[in-house]
Amino acid sequence: MEEKFDYAKAVAELEKIAAKVEDPATKLDDIDALVVRSNALLKGCRAYLRTVREKIDKLDTDQA
Repeated sequence: MEEKFDYAKAVAELEKIAAKVEDPATKLDDIDALVVRSNALLKGCRAYLRTVREKIDKLDTDQA
């Protein structure tokens, strides 16, 4: 079963990733993995926001 995307959790994780990347103690290899993870999260966030926008647009058209 596919897990439902949680936008708030994704944003919270992106904020944690940003803090880790900005931390001088974070190793370069770790940063590479964090960048890969952040790209996946951003892709999910964009898809989620696109879906929400489409739902809002549909509501606007249905009410017009």
